[in-house]
Amino acid sequence: MFKIVHKRVLNTSVVLMNIEAPFIAKKAQAGQFIIFRIDEMGERVPLTIADYDREKGTITIIFQIVGKTTEHLATLNEGDTILDVAGPLGIPTHVDSNAKRVCVIGGGVGCAIAYPQAKELFGRGVEVDVIAGFRNKDIVILEDEFKAVSNNFILCTDDGSKGKKGFVTEALKEQIDAGVKYDAVIAIGPVPMMKFVCAVTKPYDIKTIVSLNPIMIDGTGMCGGCRVTVGGEIKYACVDGPDFDGHLVDFDELMKRNSTYREQEHNCRMMNSIK
Repeated sequence: MFKIVHKRVLNTSVVLMNIEAPFIAKKAQAGQFIIFRIDEMGERVPLTIADYDREKGTITIIFQIVGKTTEHLATLNEGDTILDVAGPLGIPTHVDSNAKRVCVIGGGVGCAIAYPQAKELFGRGVEVDVIAGFRNKDIVILEDEFKAVSNNFILCTDDGSKGKKGFVTEALKEQIDAGVKYDAVIAIGPVPMMKFVCAVTKPYDIKTIVSLNPIMIDGTGMCGGCRVTVGGEIKYACVDGPDFDGHLVDFDELMKRNSTYREQEHNCRMMNSIK
């Protein structure tokens, strides 16, 4: 059993939890994830490790309430326990050790995954620019945390209600056109956002790393559910990723596969709202 030692509601649909998991905290690295199960009847759900504290033996998860399991998880409080937490899984994010300046881009709840990347690089002495994008000011998360682990923080909202009005791709293009030289860009968020970030960086030949979120079940590569096409080859996000070279990813295929169960998810949310 894994105890919840801290809980914080970040906005109306996003929750942060610190969980006692000393063996995972001991080995966790930026870019890796866990798979949890609330109880014996629960489904297996993957979540990126948003942070970890090796001394306290805790890991941090940040999740969006989008279905039955995350709704259930959000009802738990400090002192409650989760049955299973397996990890760390996946390959840690790798950025060339000679990199001097990196741009980390997060979109929406994807910022929870972008944060550990920025923190890791900043801790290594890399100059880090963070561009975080949200629909509006009401759903902004981790603003103070990002400011603490970046040299330059740019906040964007679609409607201009906070920070810079516009999309993260526009802010990135402005940085590049202003003469900022990035050794790498890390983009994490909705698939269309990552696709368009890669479209911005490709003409400049800037290495771009994306963290993919295909449907995942077992997390060991056996089920094949998380397969993605990268450079014309089949890869499995759980064991070959979740990070990949964004310029090689077939984003259109990924979007199509991720929408496979859209109708069932829609019906599930409707039923939940009726209860």
